[in-house]
Amino acid sequence: MPHDKLIFSPDGSITRLRAIMRALRDPETGCPWDIEQDFASIAPYTIEEAYEVEDAIAQQDWAGLEGELGDLLLQVVYHAQMGEEAGHFSFDSIARGISDKMVARHPHVFGDESRDKSAADQVADWEKVKAAERKARNRGGVLDDVALGLPALMRAVKLQKRAARVGFDWPEVDQVIDKIVEEARELTEARDRLGPEERAEEFGDLLFVMANLARHLEIDPEAALRAANAKFTRRFRAIEAALAAEDRRPEDSDLDEMDALWNAAKAREKADAAE
Repeated sequence: MPHDKLIFSPDGSITRLRAIMRALRDPETGCPWDIEQDFASIAPYTIEEAYEVEDAIAQQDWAGLEGELGDLLLQVVYHAQMGEEAGHFSFDSIARGISDKMVARHPHVFGDESRDKSAADQVADWEKVKAAERKARNRGGVLDDVALGLPALMRAVKLQKRAARVGFDWPEVDQVIDKIVEEARELTEARDRLGPEERAEEFGDLLFVMANLARHLEIDPEAALRAANAKFTRRFRAIEAALAAEDRRPEDSDLDEMDALWNAAKAREKADAAE
């Protein structure tokens, strides 16, 4: 079936992408897979694409980033098309809503407020505006609109930030560290005396306090853990490479040897960083 010329126009930009999505979702002539999708089935792809954007940025893969941003934009267009079909919202209403929000939240740029503020002052003002918006939506609870679908560490930090705004927070970092020691002790006791559910609960408590320590130290725990994952991967691959040079694999080695190879890789990294 012939399609609108716009679909094949390289200069169609966002209008072209929206036309493609309408064609894919057409109940008579569209793609069967695309027609079957709904918000819940597409949501995991949206999350995955956002992470792939972050990964391209972390690797400074700017050509790759362009493609990943396109994939993420497709997700927005997909949700917008489904919203329009159901009568919930449209792409234009989404764009209008975020545009109105950005103007309202930046009176120092688009209004008559002074720009003579620090970034911290502007963040504080932003939070006041968001609190007013939550109140207007009848979401009076401090934690009410912290998204459930966030990665657990990220959500923990957001929950703690919200609670801290109303004074529910330790004023000193040392108090957080003391709580970490307490939770670690409770986890050790749970390991010896309690069942798997209780151990999991105590482990969760310890992770939650670790996230709180990251917040107090102004560390992004997600980024810190990603960096630790990358470091572990890099050093373990160094172990594999050293063993492969002797035509061996990790399963042909033992913990003592692999630990020594790990320490050698660590020493090389530190020497390289010092140069």
